[in-house]
Amino acid sequence: MNTAEFLETLDREGRLLASAAAEAGPDAKVPTCPEWQVRDLLRHTGAVHRWAAGFVAEGIAEPRPLDDTPDVDGEELVAWYRDSHRSLVETLAAAPDDVDCWTFHRAPSPSPLAFWVRRQAHETTIHRYDAEAARGGEVSPIAADFAADGIDELLRGFHARSRSRLRSEEPRVLRVRAADAGADAVWTVRLSADAPVTSRDAAGEADAELSGPADLLYLALWNRVPVPDVSGDESVAELWRERGGIG
Repeated sequence: MNTAEFLETLDREGRLLASAAAEAGPDAKVPTCPEWQVRDLLRHTGAVHRWAAGFVAEGIAEPRPLDDTPDVDGEELVAWYRDSHRSLVETLAAAPDDVDCWTFHRAPSPSPLAFWVRRQAHETTIHRYDAEAARGGEVSPIAADFAADGIDELLRGFHARSRSRLRSEEPRVLRVRAADAGADAVWTVRLSADAPVTSRDAAGEADAELSGPADLLYLALWNRVPVPDVSGDESVAELWRERGGIG
């Protein structure tokens, strides 16, 4: 996927998130994030949108914390989220391709702009799913190629960082396979006492494999739904459930 496609996805998913949150209401529980109500989801995602937009708009080269969220609720909070999302999309759409700013993944990216558009597209999609889960009823589909990219970002981006908790004192190998996203939608995650090392291939023997349709596997790896299919050593799969979450 290219940057324009990620930006289109970000735009659509944020609109869907806002609509689902408005329908659910601020008091609704978010079953995929048990400690949250919809108001928490809106405040978190809106704050992240503003945080991300700031790096690109101001060319900020160092990390900085999220800003405080406004003391609003109900329709005003939904409106604040919509404004946060719209500002992010407009900022990313207007940014020059060579904008220089801070990013945080270890995996290489074509540019800081490409990083932030991709990252916010996935951030928003996962939280859109949360909002629709809070509302109830049918959830919006996730395209297989986008879901496979999200799996790749999670495994080779987030879990390549030193702060990843996905570790094992005994070296183990975990395979992840998206069954409907093409022959290259397979990852080998080598676990040790250090941060995981992931390659996009099926090289060597694996102790366990997590597999399924790309959309469900994507949501499962973000701990939103159960893993569709687990084979091999269940204890290796359990490591993901225990330590694979992103804070």
